[in-house]
Amino acid sequence: MCGIIGIVGTKPVAERLIESLKRLEYRGYDSAGIAAQVDGKLVRRRAPGKLRELEAVVAADPLIAETGIGHTRWATHGAPTERNAHPHIAGRVAVVHNGIIENFAELKAELIAKGRVFSSDTDTEVVAHLIDEALNDGLDPQAAFKATLDKLRGAYALAVLVGGEREVIMGARNGPPLAVGYGDGEMFIGSDGLALGPFTNRVAYLEDGDYVIIDHNSAKIFDEAGLPAERPIKTLAAASAVMEKGNYRHFMEKEIHDQPEGCQRTIAAYVDTLSDRTAVPGGIDFAKLERIQIVGCGTAYIAGLIGKYLIEQLADLPVDVEIASEFRYREPALNSATLAIAMSQSGETADTLAALRYCQAKGMRSAGVLNTVESTIGREVDVVWPIHCGPEIGVASTKAFTAQVAVLTAVAVAAAHARGKIDGDEEKRLVRVLLEAPRLMAESIKLEEAVKAVAVEVAKARDVLYLGRGPMYPLALEGALKLKEISYIHAEGYAAGELKHGPIALVDEQTPIVILAPFDSYFEKSASNMSEVMARGGQVVFITDPDGERHAPAGARVVVTAPRCDPLIAPLVMSAPIQLLAYYVAVQKGADVDQPRNLAKSVTVE
Repeated sequence: MCGIIGIVGTKPVAERLIESLKRLEYRGYDSAGIAAQVDGKLVRRRAPGKLRELEAVVAADPLIAETGIGHTRWATHGAPTERNAHPHIAGRVAVVHNGIIENFAELKAELIAKGRVFSSDTDTEVVAHLIDEALNDGLDPQAAFKATLDKLRGAYALAVLVGGEREVIMGARNGPPLAVGYGDGEMFIGSDGLALGPFTNRVAYLEDGDYVIIDHNSAKIFDEAGLPAERPIKTLAAASAVMEKGNYRHFMEKEIHDQPEGCQRTIAAYVDTLSDRTAVPGGIDFAKLERIQIVGCGTAYIAGLIGKYLIEQLADLPVDVEIASEFRYREPALNSATLAIAMSQSGETADTLAALRYCQAKGMRSAGVLNTVESTIGREVDVVWPIHCGPEIGVASTKAFTAQVAVLTAVAVAAAHARGKIDGDEEKRLVRVLLEAPRLMAESIKLEEAVKAVAVEVAKARDVLYLGRGPMYPLALEGALKLKEISYIHAEGYAAGELKHGPIALVDEQTPIVILAPFDSYFEKSASNMSEVMARGGQVVFITDPDGERHAPAGARVVVTAPRCDPLIAPLVMSAPIQLLAYYVAVQKGADVDQPRNLAKSVTVE
């Protein structure tokens, strides 16, 4: 979602704010702005569109100050225009905000009745007016801030400047993450450690309900009750890492190519390569579990679906996988013998966090499959299963997806051995298979040129169908999701067995049909589906392996042959072709691959 940065500094602040905001572009945004104290007065610069538009505004009308706040906005209330861009100013107060103020309409009506005039369509402006109103009532800035927070209902991360208080920034968190950075004679506030990376790697994370006052040398943190609170300061090695695309055109392309190395790191953390045994951390006793409940959103949910196939097949342990936004509201029946697994790249996904808390309230143990260990989910689960893939900047998840699948694959093997469903020799064999995955993924990425040629034709389509059976069904869902996300072509993924129950009506000469079918126990039926599609004029893109290519019915428009592999790791090896297909279709159409329209990397509000 939106990105926040605040600096109480000793150097010119405008360029530093923009530098940090560039690190937050991965969250998705449609406008940007900065504000600062200049001679005791608030001055701001805003622009719709990308950060280059804001840079042009600042270059034309410089903002000279050392303390300021900045923001990249993803529109919720109000169109992505300059008047709706943050920061918002009311009287002596400037505010940037990530989240949604659910009761803003009633608060706005009350403020209008008092004579307040609004200049935007956003919910955020209400916060600025409330603080300014409290200041006019005689409260000091901290008290005015706390009084305002007590009136807000919803999810928010805030950074606030008050005119005349030129060396102070106030911040608050209720839902979306907010971190405090500790420097040398400077202090910072930001959406995450990556935003603070250019300035410091010493970071403390606010907890829900916290608010903070920072000046040049300190951060005073208070809990929801207004009592002083201490939050541990952590040294983050990755916080100062410079995010570069290298020789790649887009971050997504780079991250697809990063996957073999990333999955190698992931797998190495979950197996003992000396003994060829699994080594899943956290002490979960799989033998005593009656069920696993996986919750996630988007790509993380789909990774959970693949995990369901593997865990149930290998460990004979029932697994339910649900979209977190549905799960949290339907009040599912649960019991304490179930392990809840929260899947989230960021560890801040609002619906997933709420679903996790629901499970915990039922007395269930919990685990988080996360890329950000110090996230809210990471701090609240009993066990963290890190995916170790490194920062993912492209909004459409690629390397985080395969890393999540790799973790669940290792969990499936560990659970199978713990429950006596496989013996030690089979565990060793499966671990060795898992260790082959990075090499085979690298070979799969070498299909890039073949996939690029397919993309030229697929880019002409209005609709695309993806079909798969077994673990290839959720991979078909993921392929369709990726294509929709970044190319804006309508795509749907289906279980291939459902073809004759409706989707076959969509098949015609203009509709590409992507069929995922390695040569496994499902292959014969997948080949039958391929024949049914071709008999109706469907243009088949058949993604298989060498054995599947030999046994496939003739007539596919294109056959993409991935490396031969064990079924255990087929979802990992077959991921690159569908990711590359989406990527090159989007490039062919001239879409903004890394920051697709209307999407955000981390959805920290409902």
